[in-house]
Amino acid sequence: MSEQDFNFFQDHSRNYLEMALKTDKQELMENPDGYGKRTGVCGDTVAIYLKIHQKRVAAVSYQVDGCINTNACCNTVAHLVEGKHVDTAWGITPEEIMDFLETLPPAHTHCAELAVGALYLALSRYQELERSPWKRMYGKN
Repeated sequence: MSEQDFNFFQDHSRNYLEMALKTDKQELMENPDGYGKRTGVCGDTVAIYLKIHQKRVAAVSYQVDGCINTNACCNTVAHLVEGKHVDTAWGITPEEIMDFLETLPPAHTHCAELAVGALYLALSRYQELERSPWKRMYGKN
């Protein structure tokens, strides 16, 4: 299939289109329990925010400065981890993101790696705050 024959809305999966076009999770979260920010080799930047309640991911939001593929990957991360136990959230992989989206272009698999990397940083910072709760009082997250 040539690029001229590609029809964005007909040739992408329903999951991809939904995740690429949704914006309801795109927001700054006040006082997150976990925060992770990464910039990819492509220049896209992703920040993921987590609210954790009783070791479960109660809420996820993100900010993205990047392409529609990165937005699709961030939305998929939010979709897959919200409501899950923190230990389960650590199991999310870029491959799982790509499988869910079905039609993420092969040249943009790094977008899934970027989104998952930001998630891992957010989970790591959450665990650090659990070990050192005093840091929360000083905004050291």
